[in-house]
Amino acid sequence: MTINVNNREADELTRTFARIAGVGITDAIVIAMKEAIERRRRVETPIQTAARIRRKHGVVLHDSAKKPLAKDAFDEMWNEG
Repeated sequence: MTINVNNREADELTRTFARIAGVGITDAIVIAMKEAIERRRRVETPIQTAARIRRKHGVVLHDSAKKPLAKDAFDEMWNEG
């Protein structure tokens, strides 16, 4: 699979990181993305992320949306009921 970088800053940052880490470009991208994802996960929980996205898009959860569905609803969705 190919990643095509058409942004000079992204290219320079990737190459700089690769040199600092002593790895190739591909490994530099993998390392940087894993670190960025881990850092993002430590910053907020999935519930906090969902709340942030809802706020951003003006979505309000009503109390009924916070209640789990009954088992038969799941069974019906999967045609197992």
